[in-house]
Amino acid sequence: MTPASTTSRVVPAARLRGRLTLPADKSIAHRALIFGALSGGPSTVTMRAPGRDVLSTLACLRTLGVSIERADARYVISGRPSRDATLDCGNSGTTMRLLAGAVAGLPLRATLDGDASLRARPMERVATLLRAAGAEVTTTDGHAPMTVVGQTPLTATSHRLPVASAQLLAAAALAGLSATGETTIDTPGPTRDHTERMLAFMGVPIHREGRITTLTGPAKPRPFELEVPGDPSAASAWLVAAALHPDAELTMAEVGLNPTRLALVGLLQRMGVAIETRVTGVSGSEPVGELSVRGGRPLHSVAIRGGEVADLIDELPLIAIAMASVDEASEVRDASELRVKETDRIAAVVAGLQAIGAEVEELDDGWRVRRGTPRAASLVTHGDHRIAIAFAIAGLTGVASAIELDDPECASVSYPTFWQDLATVRS
Repeated sequence: MTPASTTSRVVPAARLRGRLTLPADKSIAHRALIFGALSGGPSTVTMRAPGRDVLSTLACLRTLGVSIERADARYVISGRPSRDATLDCGNSGTTMRLLAGAVAGLPLRATLDGDASLRARPMERVATLLRAAGAEVTTTDGHAPMTVVGQTPLTATSHRLPVASAQLLAAAALAGLSATGETTIDTPGPTRDHTERMLAFMGVPIHREGRITTLTGPAKPRPFELEVPGDPSAASAWLVAAALHPDAELTMAEVGLNPTRLALVGLLQRMGVAIETRVTGVSGSEPVGELSVRGGRPLHSVAIRGGEVADLIDELPLIAIAMASVDEASEVRDASELRVKETDRIAAVVAGLQAIGAEVEELDDGWRVRRGTPRAASLVTHGDHRIAIAFAIAGLTGVASAIELDDPECASVSYPTFWQDLATVRS
């Protein structure tokens, strides 16, 4: 099975076995590249099989005048952003929001744009934060293209984020690097803490207490060397696959085990899945280790709502597949943010579940689903990597009797080796 053709068909596997080394964690990789550029370097970032989103960040930094030399998996970053530019962020909201924060505190002008999907995603939230810090930011009716005219110095600001978003937090923190005094960022719910961990590792005075992050500027990250661990979001595909399959034993090695990224592990354990985590080392300030999972246990229904949603937002399409394997109804609520992702993921998930025979009801802010009669389906992915991966796992595990995807290559946005790894675990 390869994504070389325009469609890819996935059928249930007799068993799942394997030990996988996953692509670089894209959340950490984006930040490492941008923070490395702000350090002036030379900084070295080592990352396995970066996806298209991370490559968009790398290309944008080069367009801004940063030197990035590659030797195999090592990327050596030298120089700071130094020229005005129009930046193609591709499909990557992380690239757009974090680079907007970085440019805001530099004497530069940048117009950030992307593909049709990225142009449909909301950007006024980040623009509002950066304007409050003193940058000049214009959007196109609240969307990209977005132009940022940086100011030096910026104003230290107390931000209260409108949603719990690690991307918005990172943009505000990046702007705070160029401000004199304390920038505080108050989030309404839990977020990933990669920004705080990495900037602290690079010598920036930043810390998080509860849901408030404080950064004292002006500050400049120091040059560093970092090996980016495997992506726990990529591991999620195999955690769910093994959980659903009656004959499965999978291990993901050298994967990031940041506690703010392990909500899916806790949820699956709550559903009855046997998962083991083992920390084997540290990369920068991030714990790294192994995730092992066995299948064959009956799963329980589950309800996800409130603050738990933010921790699981990227994994919810995969969780929907797990829910569709259980006789009792499960539901997701308070997840309306899914409607403004790469596609309307609530509509896409519900349409996919209906197509594969699950009993599902679409809700304004989520869905309610239980097991139906599995059937084969041809699925429209809308170019969304999360949808493609989730329904490939449905086909692999028998939640669907077969799946044919219209755009298998879109998985490479976040997981460029997904199809090779799928072939490995089913062999």
